[in-house]
Amino acid sequence: MILPKPVSFTRGDGEIEWDGAVDGRLTLDGPPGSYRLTVGPGVTVEAADEAGLFYARQTVRQLAGPDAFRAAPIHDGPVRLPVCVVEDAPRFAWRGLMLDVARHFLPKHEVLRYVDLLAAHKLNVLHLHLTDDQGWRFESRRFPRLHEVGGWRPSSRYGDRRSGGQTGRPHGGYYTQDDLREVVAYAAARHVTVVPEIDIPGHSQAAIAAYPELGVSGGGVWTDWGVNPNVLKADEVTVDFYRQVFDELLDVFPSEVIGLGGDEAENGDGRFVRRIAQHLVDRGRRPHGWDEVLAAGPLPSSTVIASWRGEEGGLAALDRGHDVVMCPDRHVYLDYRQADGPDEPIPVGTVLRWEDVYAYEPAAADRVLGAQANLWSEHLDSPRRVDYAVFPRLCALAEVAWSTGPRDVEEFRTRLTEHHLPRLDALGVEYRPLSGPHPWQKLPGVPGFPR
Repeated sequence: MILPKPVSFTRGDGEIEWDGAVDGRLTLDGPPGSYRLTVGPGVTVEAADEAGLFYARQTVRQLAGPDAFRAAPIHDGPVRLPVCVVEDAPRFAWRGLMLDVARHFLPKHEVLRYVDLLAAHKLNVLHLHLTDDQGWRFESRRFPRLHEVGGWRPSSRYGDRRSGGQTGRPHGGYYTQDDLREVVAYAAARHVTVVPEIDIPGHSQAAIAAYPELGVSGGGVWTDWGVNPNVLKADEVTVDFYRQVFDELLDVFPSEVIGLGGDEAENGDGRFVRRIAQHLVDRGRRPHGWDEVLAAGPLPSSTVIASWRGEEGGLAALDRGHDVVMCPDRHVYLDYRQADGPDEPIPVGTVLRWEDVYAYEPAAADRVLGAQANLWSEHLDSPRRVDYAVFPRLCALAEVAWSTGPRDVEEFRTRLTEHHLPRLDALGVEYRPLSGPHPWQKLPGVPGFPR
């Protein structure tokens, strides 16, 4: 019934009436995040650290039943817990979800909701993709046109770019620095680290629209999807501009790891990436880049590589001494379609079922920093669409990132359907049913590009 599956679950006889009290102690000699939960006669937790105490409380919440996930009690009477002992510890140090809030803006309260959803699944990294060709979502007090101009676009591509359609509807939004400080503090209280990303030297059209002198060529905030060939200049003026932007970012985000993108930059200049990476190191942080940055030349050894074009880049990065987060698109890209049929809304990419995510086994698992699911939002223009794409596939990734040992897809299906989907129902998550989309989750006539 617990998800993700713990290292050990021993069921005793009977149940107890729980008064809500947890006797938590930092007395466990174990790895970070580990805990031992004992239910009966009371509820006692021994943990290695505060994170372990928090994860134990998430397990207690699951044992208490789906109604424990509601915003307020709906029943009178005591909560009953099964007598048991749970011993548990996380598999990876980095267990994450990347949210692309650049293509389609998510209001702040939705970002906070996703922090709660990550915490409920014992995930501990929220990677925020804050800038791209289609939007700039970070308030810059030094260069306010970045969010004032780059923060909105006059239209968006309607479905897949090959269809040629446009919505004709403006789209925009940005987070103030104080908004993001609030998100960071809210996440920290739930043992979730927020890793921000400002993408360079490609995926930068929103910044170029605001300050045309930054780009190889000009143009407005992009209203298309795909790879924009326009990139940032690699001259000293542009590099210094971005040093200042990243300094603002560092003032808001205390995360040790800071994302600089580096992906899909046609005609990009590796010197740009290397100089910003070194600037982050000089400021006491660790650069984080997509696996293309390996072609930029020698990078600081502390650079974290996100391996998305398969796992080959991640394996090469390990050989060079870098920490690696495995996030290969064919296994963990949650914007990909979930079935091979006409009912999937805006079907793009290859079919990636929750069973496929559950079957994923990261290469070099004993050497990597962790694993992460990525959600690109070109075709996800509302929180309802985001929920549909993320769940229940993120439930499967949560177990891959937390649990070791053999995985039984049918046993997981039972836990998912009988215990965990009711929890998502209680939370109000509009997930994709295992049998296929609800009628209101379909988008007939909106073109995709299935592969």
